[in-house]
This record gives sequence, C-alpha cells and structure tokens, in this order.
Amino acid sequence: MQKTLLMRCLGINFIMVDFAFIDSGTGGIPYLLHLKSLIPNAKCVYVGDTKNFPYGTKSSNEIVECVTCLVQKIIDKFDPKVFVVACNTMSVNALNSLRNSFPNKSFVGTVPAIKVAAEVTKKKIFGLLATEATVHSDYNFELKEKYANDCKMILRGDSDLIDFIERKSFTASDAEIKQACVPAVNFFKDNDCDVIILGCTHFLNISKQIQDVCGTQIKVVDSKEGVVKHAIEVYEQALRLAKPVEGVAEKTGAQVFAKKKLGECAERTRGLWSEGETSPALFITGFNDNEDKKEYDALSKKYNIRFCGNID
Repeated sequence: MQKTLLMRCLGINFIMVDFAFIDSGTGGIPYLLHLKSLIPNAKCVYVGDTKNFPYGTKSSNEIVECVTCLVQKIIDKFDPKVFVVACNTMSVNALNSLRNSFPNKSFVGTVPAIKVAAEVTKKKIFGLLATEATVHSDYNFELKEKYANDCKMILRGDSDLIDFIERKSFTASDAEIKQACVPAVNFFKDNDCDVIILGCTHFLNISKQIQDVCGTQIKVVDSKEGVVKHAIEVYEQALRLAKPVEGVAEKTGAQVFAKKKLGECAERTRGLWSEGETSPALFITGFNDNEDKKEYDALSKKYNIRFCGNID
C-alpha cells in the first residue's frame, strides 16, 4: 500500500506542510504572499534554488535536473501537500517531467499570461518579458496559437533585469528600481506594444515600478491571480482526498509504521512553527555571493518571512 493511501486509511495526517513554493531565487515571493493573504493559516515553505541561479541561461535538460533534485529535497524534509512551481522557466521546461517523476504529488505551474494579454490588448500587439529560456520555449508559441493567433507577440529576454531584482532590488531605492526598468519598457514602447506580460516571476517583485515607468500607455499583466486560485483549488481537493476511510484504522503493523513516519516528519519540521505561528519559512540552496544574504535579510524583514538559511 502506498504511503499516502496508508495514512489516509489510518486517519493520520502525515503531511506537515501545506504548500511549498519553488523558484530559482526570489521570483515566487509575490505568489506566496498573495496565497497567504487568502489563506493566512496555511503552513508554507519557500525554497529558492539560489545555488543554481540563474535558470534562464540553462538548457532544458539542466533545468529538469536542477528542479528534480530540489523537489526531492523538499519532499524528504517537508512532504508538502502542493508544490507551486513559482517560476516560468521551471514550469515550461520541467513541469511535465516533475509530474511524471513524482506522480503522488500535486504541482501547480506558472506560465506567461498570454491569454490575459490577448484579452486586454487593443492594438493586438503585446510584449513578453521573460528569461531567455522562457521566451524561446515552444510552449509559449503554442499558447499564442491557442489564445492570441490574431496578435503580434514581441519577445524580450532580460537576464540583466532579473539579476538586478535578485541581487539588488530589495535594498535599492524606488528611483533605482525604476531606472533599471527603463531599457525593457522603452523596448516595448518602440515596438508599439500596449501590454507587457511579466513572463518571469522575478518581475512581479517590481511590478509597481514597471507599471509606473510604462505610464498609461502600456498595461502590465501577470499570472499571479490565476496561479494562486488554482493552487488553492488543488489544495482543497487534496484535503478532501485525505479524509480518513472508515473502519480500517485498527491497530496493525501498518498503523505502527504510519505513526513512526509521522513522528519522523514532525521531527524534521520541529521549530518551524510554534503554536499559533503562521509566517512562511524561507530557505535557499546556497549563496554565490556574500552580498546576496543582505537581499534576503531585507526581503524577510519587509514581508515578515522567517529566513531559515540553507535547506541542506
């Protein structure tokens, strides 16, 4: 009998974490914060694969390898109910592989909001601002063909802006952030776009400044609302499936095994949440630069997130 089915039959809630958010760095933070605003008591962990940042310059095979390793670490440590793959590059390259590799886990991905852009644009010209890996993904062109075949899509991979957001934006001034946005916004203005899709979750950390630089000429859109809504739906479905099965919870060797595994999981998460504690726990996989920690300290203080260091 599979572990999850065994726990369900015994009426034991083995899983200690509700949601695990993953990204190459800080990109998924706005998704985490939005979900927490809707489900304040949800137990959430966030893991940035900072050791392998940036993902946007990696091959598809490299991305799959990195994400698979990261997910396995999180399962071993927290065994969450739902994974939110809060990274467009991870999602368009590795989501199907993750679902195949971990068939008993639920994964919610993020993809560029091409459908939304097609509904909003009046000129039928919209821009996609993302990583190099995302803008060249076949999946984006499939989405365009499906939802925006009467529109022109202007592509811009902007690794410099993503690097700025990851390494400097949380300690930068508002003026410095806006200045960093100018080249990308001017590129889309020059191409007559009236909508910009934030196709890398990192950009959502500075979406206000991007919109300010765009002014009223260009509408900035993203996938946050849709992704979080879907994540909650998947979570609620997982809760329904986890209800105890009547009449099979008698004391057996299987029950002893289940309680042992429950104890092991509780030990792994001990200290993350005291009674009444609900703030998210933030982990990384390693820093490539000592200055990076300052950004994460600033981020954690700004959003009341507990920075717990390296996940290993």
